[in-house]
Amino acid sequence: MDFANADRGFLGRLEPGKVTGRDGTVVYDADAYSFLSGEAPDTADPSLWRQGQLAAKQGLYQVTDRIYQVRGLDLANMTLVEGDTGVLVIDTLTSSETAAAALGLYRKHRGDRPITGVIYTHSHVDHFGGTGGILPPDGAPVLAPEGFMEHAVAENVYAGTAMSRRAAYMYGAPLERSPEGQIGCGLGQAVATGTTTLVPPTEVIAKTGERRTIDGITIEFQMTPGGEAPAEMNFYFPDLKALCVAENLNHTMHNIITLRGAQVRDARQWSHYLTETITLFGGRAEVAFGSHHWPTWGADEITGLVGRQRDLYAYLHDQTLRLINQGHTPAEIAETLVLPPALDQEWANRGYYGSLSHNVKGIYQRYMGWFDGNPAHLWEHPPAEQAQRWVEVMGGAAAGIEQARSYAERGDLRFAATLLNHCVFAEPDNDQAKRELANVHTALGQMSENAVWRNFYLTAALELREGRKPGGPSSSSPSMMAALTVDQIIDSIAIRVNGPEAWDLTLVMDWEVTDENRIWHLRLANGVLTYRSDEVPDPDARLVLSLTKQQLLGLLREPDLAGIRHTGDPGVLAALVGVLDQPDPGFGIVTP
Repeated sequence: MDFANADRGFLGRLEPGKVTGRDGTVVYDADAYSFLSGEAPDTADPSLWRQGQLAAKQGLYQVTDRIYQVRGLDLANMTLVEGDTGVLVIDTLTSSETAAAALGLYRKHRGDRPITGVIYTHSHVDHFGGTGGILPPDGAPVLAPEGFMEHAVAENVYAGTAMSRRAAYMYGAPLERSPEGQIGCGLGQAVATGTTTLVPPTEVIAKTGERRTIDGITIEFQMTPGGEAPAEMNFYFPDLKALCVAENLNHTMHNIITLRGAQVRDARQWSHYLTETITLFGGRAEVAFGSHHWPTWGADEITGLVGRQRDLYAYLHDQTLRLINQGHTPAEIAETLVLPPALDQEWANRGYYGSLSHNVKGIYQRYMGWFDGNPAHLWEHPPAEQAQRWVEVMGGAAAGIEQARSYAERGDLRFAATLLNHCVFAEPDNDQAKRELANVHTALGQMSENAVWRNFYLTAALELREGRKPGGPSSSSPSMMAALTVDQIIDSIAIRVNGPEAWDLTLVMDWEVTDENRIWHLRLANGVLTYRSDEVPDPDARLVLSLTKQQLLGLLREPDLAGIRHTGDPGVLAALVGVLDQPDPGFGIVTP
C-alpha cells in the first residue's frame, strides 16, 4: 500500500535530479539515491532500506483535484493548491534554489500560474527557507501559525552553532550517498544546502476553527503549538475534502527529542492534538497529506493512521511516566519499554527518524531533568578525565583495545564502543583506538533501522578515520538575522560573553535604535550582559550609539563605528567585543 500511495498521481520528475546554485554548486542531488532501486544489501537494515526507497521518490504528484505535491527535492515537500487565478504554496522547502526548482517542475506540467499565497505549516527551516526564491516581486499573502517568527528565529540562533554541528551528524552531511553510507534520514533523504531566507508572515493564524479564503480556496485551521513544533498548525480544505497534517503525522515515529538538539517536545500534547484532528476532520477528509512523505487516501485509512500515531505518542508518554514512578532510570526505561504489537507492526510507527530509545529518554528529561537520582552520577568527571581513569583501570589503552575487540567478537558492539571511546578520549592520538572505534561505529550504524542513528554512527566513523568534518545545514542567513528583534540580537551577544574574562569589567552603554524609536540600555557587570528598553537616555551611559537595526546587525559582523552616530568613549564597545567568544562550528564530538 505504501508503494502504491507513494507512486499515485505521478506526473513527472526533475531530470536530471540535481538542483544547483548560481555558481554551479549542487545544493540537492536526488539522483544520488538511485542505488536504492535494488535489494537491501548487508550494509543496511532492510526496513530502513524500504523507507529510503519510498522517501527517495522524486517528482510532481497529483494528490487530488487542484492539489499537487513536489516530493524528493529537499527533506520536505512543497504542496501547491490551485485557486481561481493562481496557486497557493504550502511550505517552501529549505532553500531558494530547491523551492525554485520545485515550482519550475510544477509549472512545466501545470502552466505558469502566479503565486497567490504562501502558508508555512510550522517554524522549522525546511518549511520556510525557500520563500525568497519563489515569492513574486509584488508579494503575496503569507500565512503562519501564531508564534512563528519568534520560534523560527530563536531555534536557529541561540544554540545554532551547536545544532548545526550536530545536524551534520544527524543528517549525514559528509557521508557518501551509497549502500555503505548515507541512505536517507527517515523523514526524507537529505537537507538541501543553498540560500536560506526568512520572509515574515503577513497574517497570523491564532485559533482553532479560524477560516480563511485565499484565491477562492477556503481553509479551516487547527492550531497545534507545542506538539511537533512550538508553532504549528494543521488545516482542512472543505471544498476539496483534503487535510494537511503538517508534520504532526508522518510515515515514521517522529522525535520527542531530536538528536541535533532542541527543546523536548510534549508527547502528551502531541497525542491530544491528533485526537482533536480525528474529532474535527475524521470522516470528512478523503485525502491527508503532510510536510513529509506521501499522502494517505480514504476516510477510514486516514482515521486509522492518525489514531495509531496518536496511540504511539500517548503510549510512549504514559508508559515512560509509569516506569519513572517505579524508580526506573532513562537507560533502564529505554532498554525495557516495548510497543504493543499492533503499534509496533505499523510501518508508519517504525523508528526511522525518532526512536523509542531516545524518545523515552526525552520524555524522562522533560519531567525529571538530566539527573537519574543516583549520586554517583551527580559529580562525574568530564569525558576525557574519566577516560584516563578508565584506561588506567583497564591496564592501559592496548589492554582496553584488546578487551573491546573481544566484546565485539562476541557481538556486544555497544560495550566495545564504550571501551574504545574511553581509549580515544584518554589518548586522542592513538590511531589504533580510533580505527577500532570507527569499525565498531560502522557496524552499529549499518545495522540500525533508525536513519539518524545510522548517520551519527557513520559520520563518527568517518571523523575518526579522516578527522573532523565541520559543516551542516546553516543555522543562520542574512534574512534570518534580519528577522531578529533587538532583544534577540542582544541575547545573541550575551551568550557569547566569556564570563571569567569579563568578571572584573563594568560597562554601561545606550543603543538608540532609530527605526524602533526606543533606547536599549546595556550593562556588562559580573560577566553578565543585561539590558532594558525604554525611551529615556541613561545618564550613566559611557557610550551612546544612534543607529538603525540594520547597522546594529552590521556591528555584529564588523565592530566598526565608522558611519554610525555616537557620543562618548568608543573603547566601551571595543571592551565588550574583546570579551566575546567566537562559536566553534567544528568542535569535537567523537574526539576530545
